[in-house]
Amino acid sequence: MTKNISPPKDWDRSGLPGWAYFSQELFDLECAAIFKTHWQFVCHVNEVAQSGAYVTFDIAGERAVVIRGTDGQVRAFHNLCRHRGSRVVPDARGTCNKAMICPYHGWAYNLDGSLRGIANKDTFPPMQAEKWGLKPLDMEIWNGLIFIRFQPGPQPAVAEILTRFDAEIAPYDLANMIPATSNSLDDVIPVNWKSIRDVDNEGYHVRQAHPGLHQLYGDGYFDEPFDKGTSRSVGTFNEAYGHRWSVRKYREILPEATHLPQPQQRQWIYFGMFPNFVLGLYPDSVIFYQELPKTATETLQRGMCYRRPDESRQMKVARYLSGRIDRDTGGEDQMLMVWSCEATKSSAYDGVVFSDLEYGVKTYHDHLRHLLPVMEQTTVPELGKMARKNADILAKGIT
Repeated sequence: MTKNISPPKDWDRSGLPGWAYFSQELFDLECAAIFKTHWQFVCHVNEVAQSGAYVTFDIAGERAVVIRGTDGQVRAFHNLCRHRGSRVVPDARGTCNKAMICPYHGWAYNLDGSLRGIANKDTFPPMQAEKWGLKPLDMEIWNGLIFIRFQPGPQPAVAEILTRFDAEIAPYDLANMIPATSNSLDDVIPVNWKSIRDVDNEGYHVRQAHPGLHQLYGDGYFDEPFDKGTSRSVGTFNEAYGHRWSVRKYREILPEATHLPQPQQRQWIYFGMFPNFVLGLYPDSVIFYQELPKTATETLQRGMCYRRPDESRQMKVARYLSGRIDRDTGGEDQMLMVWSCEATKSSAYDGVVFSDLEYGVKTYHDHLRHLLPVMEQTTVPELGKMARKNADILAKGIT
């Protein structure tokens, strides 16, 4: 695999304009051009292991439900009753017995999404059941991970996007892992979603901001830039003695992960997929985290850990410690996200200047600017004209 890709000479070291971090008009464009048209991770297949088990997913004004049918097949639908638009299943996750029954008026749908029954059917005109089922969504399962897409977009299949990681991820047997709900993440952060990505897409800040991670990795950490929608970062353990109890004990307790190649037994590896998904491969577990924008200035960050079903007691302790390191890191990062995001509204803010170690942020911004070139504008477009401005730039082929 690639390592430490150096930026080209004389690369543009400036980032996105400050207005891009609080403009509601831009946020609306991002929802339409990015979050509705790009693959979004929902859950692992083993989170919907039984017939009728479901997980719901909301983003950018869209609502989805992933459910396993009586035939064992997993399907994805808009979580939208065809009668009045209510949520067909109201909870974040759960199990339906034989049908999904809308809590508003009682319309019922089979687990394959077809219409099962209409309450007080005789009060409606004749309706063909085959035309009134739940609307299906694009869905793809990659290594046991379920992705959906609300609208056709520029991305190819998930398997094609992530194909360069196939050999590296195969030994983890991710498809057969099971959720470890005690290691879950569900935080609402008062920042623009891009501020979270900006912090996460570079390791320059690790030495200063994350003493635990720096003790774990030392100088054995590197980031690779975004390329065709994906990125990769690797932290190889620093075996020197350190003062952080959780890091020191994690390295001591972590048993040999014989299912992994030797180098990966002492590494944390991260894969990023544009726009908002990160998969972390650890010797003790596999994690994900993902940003779900709520408004221009508020974002839900969620995540979960998956473990091997034959996990030993020693590996369970190691997984607890890796989760503790991650929680400490997440808290430290949230402070940085808030500070950097609120700075964009300051009269003293005149942009950023990137180090070579922050080239990953630049390449991520390039992906954003390719889809929304209006972000190249140093000043915010006139109110009500941003969408038109962006369309004009795209039409002229200026990126």
